[in-house]
Amino acid sequence: MEKEFQFEQMEHLVLQDDKVLLRILKAEDAVHLANFAENEPELFLYTLAAPDSKEKMKAYVDAAVSEFKNKVSIPFIVYDKQQLHYAGTTRIYDFNWAFKTMTIGFTWYGKAYQGTGLNKHCKYLLLSYAFEELGMERVEFRADSQNQRSIAAMKSIGCTEEGILRSHMPNNTGGRRHSIILSILKDEWFSSVKAMLHAKL
Repeated sequence: MEKEFQFEQMEHLVLQDDKVLLRILKAEDAVHLANFAENEPELFLYTLAAPDSKEKMKAYVDAAVSEFKNKVSIPFIVYDKQQLHYAGTTRIYDFNWAFKTMTIGFTWYGKAYQGTGLNKHCKYLLLSYAFEELGMERVEFRADSQNQRSIAAMKSIGCTEEGILRSHMPNNTGGRRHSIILSILKDEWFSSVKAMLHAKL
């Protein structure tokens, strides 16, 4: 089955385990995320289009939904099944079906969900889907080179640092950011990363 055809079937895609549920982000989900924008704007320190107000969060969600409709990305809202609350968002983007590569990013969680293991559960589900369902050969991750929390989190799930793209893109303060690039390869996933990450869940 062609991947582009599968993409059209993803509207009802759900990835879940006993800790977390990921489902496709919808426009009406902005209401579930508004409290983070209003009460925890520091979450978006390294986000280019920082959704640090109720209005900006609505625009952020609308843009993600538009990307999904245009087959540009697969945005998910993250639901913590233990705390029974929406926790944040994540996204799959930059697909290259011919080369079998893609990127996971646009990931953020409210403070109450950080350090709880939620991220590892999310990444296990997303990486399993990427390598075992979509047949990807490489999954990439990117972050502002100054975002030490994000970099540490990526390395903790088994990512290998590849290098820095200098002056890669604008930041949200009017300057430019250097982007760190990390990745996990298909053979790494099956030979070691999957078991290592599963043991941490």
